[in-house]
Amino acid sequence: MKLYNLLGFCAATSALMCPDASAGTSLPDPAAKVEQTVTRGNARFTILTPRLVRIEYNDSGKFEDRATFLAVNRNFPAVNYSVVDSAGHTVINTGALRIAYRDGADARKPENLCAAICTESGLKEWHPGAEEPFNLKGTYRTLDGNNGDSHRKFLENGPISRDGWAVIDDSPDARRGDGSRSLIFEKSVDGIPWIAPRPADGGMDVYLFGYGHDYKKAIGDYTVLAGKVPLPPRFAFGYWYSKYDGYTSDDFREIARALKENDINSDVIIFDMDWHYNGREESGGRGGWTGWTWNSNLIPDPDELIADMHSQGLRVALNLHPATGVAPDEDIFEAMRLELQPDSAKTRKIDWAIQDSTFYRSFFKHFIHKEEERGVDFWWLDWQQKLVNPMMDGMGETFWLNHVFFNDMLNNRDRRPMIFHRWGGLGSHRYQIGFSGDTYINYPTLEFQPYFTSTASNVCYGYWGHDLGGHMIPGDSDQDPNDPELVLRWVQYGVFTPIFRTHATRDDRIERRIWKYPNFPLLRESVKLRYALLPYIYTMARKCYDTGISLTRPLYYEYPELDEAYANETQYFFGDDILVAPIFKKGNGVVSEKTLWLPEGEWYSPSHSRMLEGGKDETMEFSHNQFPWFIRKGAVIATNPPELKHASEQSDRLILNFYGLKPGEFELYEDSGDSKDYATEYATTLVSHSGDGKKWVYSVAPRKGGYKDMPATKSCVVKIYDCPKPSVAKLNGKKVAATYDKKNSSAEIDIPAFDCTQGFSLAVEYK
Repeated sequence: MKLYNLLGFCAATSALMCPDASAGTSLPDPAAKVEQTVTRGNARFTILTPRLVRIEYNDSGKFEDRATFLAVNRNFPAVNYSVVDSAGHTVINTGALRIAYRDGADARKPENLCAAICTESGLKEWHPGAEEPFNLKGTYRTLDGNNGDSHRKFLENGPISRDGWAVIDDSPDARRGDGSRSLIFEKSVDGIPWIAPRPADGGMDVYLFGYGHDYKKAIGDYTVLAGKVPLPPRFAFGYWYSKYDGYTSDDFREIARALKENDINSDVIIFDMDWHYNGREESGGRGGWTGWTWNSNLIPDPDELIADMHSQGLRVALNLHPATGVAPDEDIFEAMRLELQPDSAKTRKIDWAIQDSTFYRSFFKHFIHKEEERGVDFWWLDWQQKLVNPMMDGMGETFWLNHVFFNDMLNNRDRRPMIFHRWGGLGSHRYQIGFSGDTYINYPTLEFQPYFTSTASNVCYGYWGHDLGGHMIPGDSDQDPNDPELVLRWVQYGVFTPIFRTHATRDDRIERRIWKYPNFPLLRESVKLRYALLPYIYTMARKCYDTGISLTRPLYYEYPELDEAYANETQYFFGDDILVAPIFKKGNGVVSEKTLWLPEGEWYSPSHSRMLEGGKDETMEFSHNQFPWFIRKGAVIATNPPELKHASEQSDRLILNFYGLKPGEFELYEDSGDSKDYATEYATTLVSHSGDGKKWVYSVAPRKGGYKDMPATKSCVVKIYDCPKPSVAKLNGKKVAATYDKKNSSAEIDIPAFDCTQGFSLAVEYK
């Protein structure tokens, strides 16, 4: 009997009712429940959810229950499914998909294994080796050298597809984008799950995702399998100043002073490669890209300098290129040599070997931990050398470096771990923030970044940090690297990206001190907007931890059946309620014209102070102080007051923005900002508005939960957009004043300090 017939493609589809997949669990356990596995000879099927099945085949009949770089938890809740043996075949039916296997046959061959998946457009067939032309992709390790969309072709596949099914290949032989493989976690070293070899034996180990167009559910279950996306500390969402240049201690102090004097909110300052000796003449001729000794020619006082940065409210990160190990002229060399190779010559370099637990312990003891004690807040792992370690077949250096650094910080510091790094393949989302690499300075490259960033959310790599403004000058271009309009449009886009960081290469022609630009007031306005949006951004970052849905996400998450959601790939959602359509073409010197798609419903344009009807394309003009971002009617957006200077600070004052007379709500998330205990120590506050006709109520519910040093009271400003003039406003039954801006059709009401455990109710009647 043919497998095709066993799948019942011609039968009524009522047997495949497409139920919701299991909710999953956050408790990591690499082994699945025995009752959720079906073994037939050398093949094993693990039913993780009704729509997610692991399929293994190995000639030896041995299966892998240890965690891999991809899969760290297979202990999903119980799933109802049936198994029928028919004429030498096994048929597994979950109600959402049906798998047919020819018993005893090689499951790697398409004639022996087939699946039917229930999708919105009917049943779809999968078999081993099937192509995935409609896969919606994931991401790629770096945008180094990207010009326009030249790196689009490198994007790796992810777990969602417009065709309704996708396969993640975690087989021992499967190669990732950098040529590495998904190896094994076995045992631990000082609390870090440690690497073990995984023989390339030709076996099959794949995960079939059959979620149709329920993309959010597929991604949520992917994080149950592959781990949650850790919540970065709050300061990470502020402005980062960075440039590759030969800055001295005095230069860094001058930058910190200028940031403050020019009223530029800021939270992070990067010490790029020149903090260490790196082979240039002014550095004394030591080392190369790799270095572990402070460059005293430029920074003679690292302790004082880092302390000064901290006193200005700035966190410090150091750029590392670890590839070439530890040279004999490094300050840490002798101590490490005595521990690792005491019998070797004092002139022999210590090779980089982060996969070796002895090397890891010695290097982190003598360098990483000491620099963290000095005050280094996090690390920029700018890895770009050998991608696959020749000492362990298939070990991706990028992935393993990220894993070790992140987990060491998790285990040895009393603050939230965070690193800034390159993508190392599936599973890299567990280490948070990505550095996208060295791109060219031009409009086409800016145009590609919105698509690249939102698409990465398909594999939960939701915290890409770009070089806002671009990195380097194209060799064949007459593009002005400091074109004020290009830099402005890049920074405006950056407001609505996960990480807000300007940067550029070591080139005296390129300026990244935004206060030096002729349009600096507009650039600063963008920074101010970013800081205003932080309560919304941080709440959405927490939702990413809880659900796997990243801050920046494609339109098709919300509108999977509409062609426009796929065609308008440079547009995206920023959180639940903000739609962004960046400008990536030079204007006429006064305005830029932009044609964009607004989905069904109504959308408020802050740039134009008016509500727009959706469900169509819209052509609009944007002056330099305007940007295409739109807020869903009914949304509630919590923002910070303008006096807040650093993202690390917590304000006891909020601005609550309500958009249009349509019911809606927002659950504000708050925590201490840098505690590792955010999973359990946090508070939420429901903010909502409801009503009908001319009578509306704006409410802040009693706060739930708690965390250390949270404010007992808060004051706020209620701002209502696209509304008639209020005739009366009552706060908890007592009349209060309301001001009205007729030109912008908006009302504003001050709410004095209130008890957060009580909340408040504001009733407004409109004329």
